[in-house]
Amino acid sequence: MLNFVDRLGEWNPQMFRELKGRLKFFNVAIAVVTSLLLQLVIVLCQIGDVPDWQKHYQNIFFSLSIIFIFTLLVAGTYLLISDLAKEENRGTLNFIRLSPQSETSILTGKMLGVPSLIYLFIFLAIPLHLWVGISANIAITHIFSYYAILAASCTFFYSAALLFGLISRLFSNFQPWLGSGAVLLFLFVTMIMASSSSNYLNNPTAWFRMLSPWEITYYLSTDSFPNSYGSSSLKELQFFGLPVGANLISLLGFHLVNYGICTYGIWQGIKRSFRNPNSTILNKGQSYFYVACSQVILLGLAMQNNERDIGNQDSLYWLASFNFVIVLSLIIILSPHRQAVQDWARYRHQNVSSHESNKSNSLWNDLIWGEKSPALLAIAINLVITATPLIVWILLAYDRLELGNIGRVKALLSVAFAISLMLIYATMTQLILLMKTRKRGFWAIGTIAAAILLPPMLLGFLRISPSEIPILWLVSTFPWVAIESASTATIFMSLLVHLTVVTLLNFRLTRQVRLAGESATKALLAGR
Repeated sequence: MLNFVDRLGEWNPQMFRELKGRLKFFNVAIAVVTSLLLQLVIVLCQIGDVPDWQKHYQNIFFSLSIIFIFTLLVAGTYLLISDLAKEENRGTLNFIRLSPQSETSILTGKMLGVPSLIYLFIFLAIPLHLWVGISANIAITHIFSYYAILAASCTFFYSAALLFGLISRLFSNFQPWLGSGAVLLFLFVTMIMASSSSNYLNNPTAWFRMLSPWEITYYLSTDSFPNSYGSSSLKELQFFGLPVGANLISLLGFHLVNYGICTYGIWQGIKRSFRNPNSTILNKGQSYFYVACSQVILLGLAMQNNERDIGNQDSLYWLASFNFVIVLSLIIILSPHRQAVQDWARYRHQNVSSHESNKSNSLWNDLIWGEKSPALLAIAINLVITATPLIVWILLAYDRLELGNIGRVKALLSVAFAISLMLIYATMTQLILLMKTRKRGFWAIGTIAAAILLPPMLLGFLRISPSEIPILWLVSTFPWVAIESASTATIFMSLLVHLTVVTLLNFRLTRQVRLAGESATKALLAGR
């Protein structure tokens, strides 16, 4: 045993450190007793309710499956975020950053070691879970498919918890509750959606539900116990017309690939945030790649049955909504703070050597790929990536889309409004992040939230109907409700107002960046 412990310490010192601090006799005893008592209570409760043993096995299996999911995902994310917050408060996280281990080794050690008592709690219940599953005539492939999805979902949520713990230092002791509460809410919402008899999987929301282990859990349960535990709509799931839900192997592979892509993207942000807490979560090049991948996934789920779904306006609306959230998140993620922009503006010219070509070191190249340059052009490129599927869909399938009185031109102008608004939000965010005030991030988020919500709320409070005075809604932050009522000329005028605001804000941003890049001596001589 000592030899095994020594080898474990050599393989991953961080995991050895976490296990050594947690696997104390008293802690282990509590985990063992709690797990055994819970299993006993579940068995006794089920035996007291149903006289049929076959039904006993089914209910015990499903009850344990639910407990596994909530315990691992909610409690595990809480412990991981709490551990990072404590390391940050004690100052030991910076010490760990200076160790010769890679960030992957360190944080993988935390993922394996911090929730170790939860792993022990679950591990002791697996024999009962496996036995009742086999006794209930559930295929062994279904049971191990559930375990595979559970392991993949733990990897995804624990990775997200580590990233959240690294980037949310300002929330202090509230971090664990906020992160685990978000996971709990997500699990409840997706559990209700998965247990519903309605089919919600023929649109891009399927991607949201594929990140939860409930879908595959209900799928495996309903396949074993028909009409017992909710919807089995996963059997009809398609991706660009490919029947990925037709059999267990393809469905399991689709789940695991989805988890793998999302987890890989999260780990890119973890690596950057761990070594340099002040860096952006993703660089601009990574953002282009991940946004393009998201469009492929969302479009594939939006057009599951090409003949039917190409004319489904609900899928079009869901795709637009997801893209709105994606781009809004990118604005927050990619926009650099004042010090980074100041360093870029002040020292950019020093990176251009006389023998290097102007093309590779041009301002455009810096704005597209540079990590410290303002993110507006990068946001614009991501907007083009997200708008392309919508524009192509409207152009090619407009005759099949039931969009009411909204013509093809108005539909395309709706996309233009979305682009202009996002550019306004991106420029406002960058301007706020260039301010000298503290907690610029909170100010930026609050300002953008107010800019999005207050205008339509004010218009609604004043009872100004979009059909009566469409121009006021068109120049607000929610112009789409007035598109159908307004004339094309009015829409063009309103769009021109949006573009004018974008132009003025960018002039202001350019001036602020130029001032930020001035040396202290030059600013002093200029009286600033």
